[in-house]
Order: sequence, then structure tokens, then C-alpha cells
Amino acid sequence: MKINEYYQETANIWLNGSIAALFPAVFIIGGNLSFIQNKEIMLLTIPFFVYSFFSFQIYLFKKRQSISIGRNIVKSKRGYHSIFDASHLLIMYLNIQASRLMLFFPDGFQAGFIKRCRKKELGIFSKVYALYNSDNRIISYYRIKKKRHLKIEVFSINMEYLGCYEKKRIDWLRYKKELLNASGRFIGSVEGSKMFMDEQVIDKSKLQIGRLRRGWMPLEWSSRFPEANTPVLTFAGGISKKDKLLRISFLIHEFFIER
Repeated sequence: MKINEYYQETANIWLNGSIAALFPAVFIIGGNLSFIQNKEIMLLTIPFFVYSFFSFQIYLFKKRQSISIGRNIVKSKRGYHSIFDASHLLIMYLNIQASRLMLFFPDGFQAGFIKRCRKKELGIFSKVYALYNSDNRIISYYRIKKKRHLKIEVFSINMEYLGCYEKKRIDWLRYKKELLNASGRFIGSVEGSKMFMDEQVIDKSKLQIGRLRRGWMPLEWSSRFPEANTPVLTFAGGISKKDKLLRISFLIHEFFIER
């Protein structure tokens, strides 16, 4: 999937909503004309027609965005081939059948996505998410545990335990979010604001090695990502593949649990 296809999918969601809103209105009109025959009953159809109208306008807007972005992508060359090569990823949430978190390269091509899956090795009733690459192949698993505190365990495609993300309550208002390696040793933390999206991934030396921000996006990306508030995930260079997979775990908490 390319970013223009994402906008086409979101446009289709609004179109389906527009059409669905007409069914109750038609049912009310049909029932009123056939049985009740009361003009005031027709007023009940107004909210459905209004919702259908505005949903259709949003559909047209998203459709135009998709067409425009598609033209811009055709003019550009693909610059990335692996999620591990890119230092920047743009994050989009897609809610079609099963919710998924879409990851895109700055050139508009899909880097991968995260969605819920089943993995019997991690427990039949466990809540598990998987990270897929651009070829729709799983590259890591994330198992969520909620007991005394939230814990997201990270596993490679070969079921090697890489470490975990933990969120623990400090007091009534504050939490700490930590990253632990496979041996249970502290290797970093995630710090941010509750008011707006600006999450920083800090290593044990207090250096920032990753950041998720909304409202920050280079102007040159706007031809492919027209929404300025598109979240951007940034990683510092020199991070190993395993470390990157471990640190990506905070995205699951950010998008599937907290927000």
C-alpha cells in the first residue's frame, strides 16, 4: 500500500458511512408514507441526511487528496526498502475490519504496519500484535500483559525474547515507562506529555535516540502527506535491528492502548 491508497481507503470509509446514513432515512420515509402519514415524522430524517451530506463531502475531499498524492508519488523515486533503513517513519491509523497502524516512508511507500494477530506459542488467549514489513511479512511479535502494571513483551520472528516495555504507576498522577532488555536490565525510558503527542525515547545515558511527534513534518513531504499533524517517528542512526524492534513497542501502547 502507498499513501495515496491509504487516503483512498479512508475515502471509502466516509462513502460507506454516507450511504449507510441514508437507510434509516429511507426507512422512516417509507414507513411514514405507508402507515403513519404524519408530516412531522419527516423531521426525524434531517440528521441522517445532514450526516450523509457531510460524509459525502469528506469522501470527495479524501478522494481528491488520493488522486493528487498518487500523481506526486509517480514523479518520485522509491528511496527506502526496509523499515530498518529509514530514520523517519510517518504513522497513520487505519480502521477497516481490523484496526491497524500503518507505517510509511517519507517517499510515500509503505514501510510496514502493526495489527493484532494470533500466535499459539504466546498463548491462545493472549493479546498479541505483530509488526509486518512492506512485503506483509511478520518481523516481530508484541504480547501485552496487564497485571500489577502494563507490560509489552517483544519477540523476534524466531520467537527470541528481545525485552519489554513496562509502564508502572509512581503515584496517583505519574507513571514511568521503561525499556528492559532480554535479561531484565534497564536500557532506556519513554518520556512525554499527556497534553499533546511528543514522546521521546531515551537511552540509559540520557541521550534521545527516538522521538514521536505530531505537528512536526518537513515541508517537502507535504506533497505526499497533506496533513501537517501526521505523527512522525524518528530514530537516531546506529541502532541495531533488535533494539529498533524493542523500542517500537511503545507505539502499541501509544496508539492501541493509551489513545
